[in-house]
Amino acid sequence: MKTDKVIAVRNTKTVYRDGDNVIKLFDEHYSKSDILNEALNQARVEETGLNIPKLNEVTKVNGRWAIVMDYIAGKTLQQLMDENPDKIDEYLELFVNLQMEVHSKRAPLLNKLKDKMNRKISQADLNATIRYDLHTRLEAMPKHNKVCHGDFNPSNIIIAKDGTPYIIDWSHATQGNASADAARTYLLFWLAGDINLAEKYLNLFCLKSDTAKQYVQKWIPIVAASQLVKGKKEEREFLLHWVDVVDYE
Repeated sequence: MKTDKVIAVRNTKTVYRDGDNVIKLFDEHYSKSDILNEALNQARVEETGLNIPKLNEVTKVNGRWAIVMDYIAGKTLQQLMDENPDKIDEYLELFVNLQMEVHSKRAPLLNKLKDKMNRKISQADLNATIRYDLHTRLEAMPKHNKVCHGDFNPSNIIIAKDGTPYIIDWSHATQGNASADAARTYLLFWLAGDINLAEKYLNLFCLKSDTAKQYVQKWIPIVAASQLVKGKKEEREFLLHWVDVVDYE
């Protein structure tokens, strides 16, 4: 297994290409249970029939855990958006269609989104009153069982050379309410500084899925609180703004 061709470098992992495989190699301090959960998520989502890279192996490379999956040759949707700004509406349409296809699937053994969000709210560096309000809001949300990606953004979609889209990075996958997944995507566009695209995305998602915009917006304080747990100092003030802008009827 070769780890000399680097595809991507993150804080806690490095992604390599080895022929027809991709090797996602985790830092030695990365939680073993999180790595095994990511592999299990991918296997369970694979069984839904969605277009995703096939999981081939969970192994150790030089004493570090690694997930091995199919290599998909192509460009990310984010790269295509950056290279062809005149086609942004076309790409956004594809993006929303793919997300709705994800939401059309069921994977009953995935972790539940509500459980994850409750845990994140409890861990967030927020005062007890705000945490209580967020837990209460979450509990009032309808319980669904749709597959939710949890980090659905254009960088996690690869368009293969034949035009086939593949969705990657299932480490945050859960089953739950699709509007929570949409709220997370909306927030990710904001965090990337693309406010105009965030609004266009939300309008298109609500139109195509026949979802009230206000319903997705009710999830934003909850997903903002869950993002706070990552502890990124540069995001904190921005996220607190979203957590605080709440009408608790």
